[in-house]
Amino acid sequence: MVILSTVSHCLESKMTKFKSVFGAAAVALPLAVAAVPAKAKDIVDTAVSAGQFNTLVAAVKAAGLVDTLKGKGPFTVFAPTDAAFAKLPAGTVESLLKPENKDKLVAILTYHVIPGKVMSTDIAGKEMMVETVQGAKIDVNAMQGVMVNDATVVSADVGASNGVIHVIDKVILPPQN
Repeated sequence: MVILSTVSHCLESKMTKFKSVFGAAAVALPLAVAAVPAKAKDIVDTAVSAGQFNTLVAAVKAAGLVDTLKGKGPFTVFAPTDAAFAKLPAGTVESLLKPENKDKLVAILTYHVIPGKVMSTDIAGKEMMVETVQGAKIDVNAMQGVMVNDATVVSADVGASNGVIHVIDKVILPPQN
């Protein structure tokens, strides 16, 4: 009887230890998994998931710039919304998406991109001319809000794994050569 009681007590003690270790692990494992951050999306995937850049994404595809904007970067993109593209004269977007206008489309899109990752805090209170990937310069004025040429930044600092997006309310056009 004494042996049976000792064995029972020993098993009970080991089960209590097992439960406390297993129970702690069962609680800690989901917390550890939850603490691992999800992989940030690149600029293209961020634009797609936002749902307000369908025209921009279609233009990026037509221009053959998807791989570039999914690349290492970093890039700063001044991204016009679908509403911004809708402000262009009727037929403009459709015309730009045609294969024969690819060079013009590439020039317009790359005029919206600057190399590097520039956050709004980096330029607050400043005005400067900044060279775009297209080669021409844009006027960035962050003295009161942020303007890019004559477009207003309506949402700043949308992070992506390879840069940042600043949402603008107008399509900006490179100077005519």
